[in-house]
Amino acid sequence: MLSEQEIVRREKLEKITALGINAYPERFETSHTLEAAGKLEDGVDPVSVAGRITAIRQIGRLTFATIQDIFAKYQLCLKADNLEKYDEILSYLDVGDFVGVKGFTFTTKKNEKTLQVKHFTFLGKCLRPLPEKWHGLTDVESRYRQRYLDLIVNPETQQRMIMRTTLVREVRRFLEDRTFIEVETPVLQAKASGALARPFKTHHNALDADFFLRIAPETYLKRLIVGGFNNVFEIARCFRNEGIGPNHLQEFTMVEGYSAYWNFEDNMKLIKELFIHVVQKVSGSTTFTLGTHTIDLKEEWPTVTFRELIKGDINLDIDQFPTAETLLAEIKRLGIKLDEDNLSVLGRGNLIDLLYKRVSRPKLIKPTFLVSHPIDLSPLARANDKNPQLTDRFQLVINGVEIVNAYSELVDPIEQNKRLEAQAASKAKGDQDAMVKEDDYVMAMEYGMPPISGWGFGIERLIQFLSVCDNIKDCVLFPLSKPKAD
Repeated sequence: MLSEQEIVRREKLEKITALGINAYPERFETSHTLEAAGKLEDGVDPVSVAGRITAIRQIGRLTFATIQDIFAKYQLCLKADNLEKYDEILSYLDVGDFVGVKGFTFTTKKNEKTLQVKHFTFLGKCLRPLPEKWHGLTDVESRYRQRYLDLIVNPETQQRMIMRTTLVREVRRFLEDRTFIEVETPVLQAKASGALARPFKTHHNALDADFFLRIAPETYLKRLIVGGFNNVFEIARCFRNEGIGPNHLQEFTMVEGYSAYWNFEDNMKLIKELFIHVVQKVSGSTTFTLGTHTIDLKEEWPTVTFRELIKGDINLDIDQFPTAETLLAEIKRLGIKLDEDNLSVLGRGNLIDLLYKRVSRPKLIKPTFLVSHPIDLSPLARANDKNPQLTDRFQLVINGVEIVNAYSELVDPIEQNKRLEAQAASKAKGDQDAMVKEDDYVMAMEYGMPPISGWGFGIERLIQFLSVCDNIKDCVLFPLSKPKAD
């Protein structure tokens, strides 16, 4: 059933049509964006702009209106004595309508840049009233389902999405300036590989075969290293069929890159340079505040190990518990509850990871490199030369959240095949996050791989961190929501 306002707006649409006005015209020629028009000197004539009306204020025979787009707001002035069909225009105009106007610029007594309208064109009728107030805590579901309304009325959302666009652009420029080549790899994959995560499954009708939405572009990017790309990256849409939470999305954008002849320490330097560059471009500074902490990205980023963190936080030395069974028994003895229902099916590496996330990661506020990951937690990473039970890998953690994952890649096809077989065995026992065996990738490795180091980070995670946002859904334009019943 239509509301009273919706009925009135539809009646105005009928009136527009009766007056011979096209309610939804083909185009309108503009001379300036709203942002550019707001910077013009007084007396510029003609200036032609367009936008959505978000406010109307009538004072006798004088009307002020505000139009806006994602970048700016701009004030219009309509006078009865110098605008043809003034009364007719106001009779069918509503907040939310799109209009095009032409006139000259001036500044009001309140020092507001304004366009004195001499010509008015109707560009689109809004048939539903815009929300007058948009309180995020009470309307959070509607904000996600109707992001277009959120963008109209919420400046914070507008700025966050502009920040996202700027960030992606600067990441791309930084990498291209350092000889990285951007590529695209398949979204539909026969094997869900490249990360320890549960995939989404779909069916290809023409091929009569099941495929998976990629959980990471990793193995295809490393195939390109085999093919001769020395520095390669992708801004990839990825999908992981996992739990919903304030720091997790099932559909997200990952930037992932690989360099031939590098190790993980080379990428530590690259990532720090990349973050300093991007944050400076996006925020205008490398210094910002997280709660009571002031962080400057140009300061030293400490490097710590799993063992050091966990031992320091709960006095548990993981090296004293070489099997999953003995480690789980000690975790239970200490009364530590981990965020997983069936712990008995997990390998030792996953147990260490869960333990670290429970007792140590929330305390890592300033940028910190976490190294010395267990080998069964990193089936695609190179084993450390001094301790083959650990890998040459790092994660960048900021404000208790993993931002970057990177490592020196395993390039020995025989060793890779053994590890993938071990992962397949874990999966057969019930570990749904374990990796599948991908024979085609191993075959590519058998044609020869040079030393490689790779890294990846989620765009949404970085935006969440930079905008100090509680929910990662606020960092994507259209987050996935459960469908409403018709």
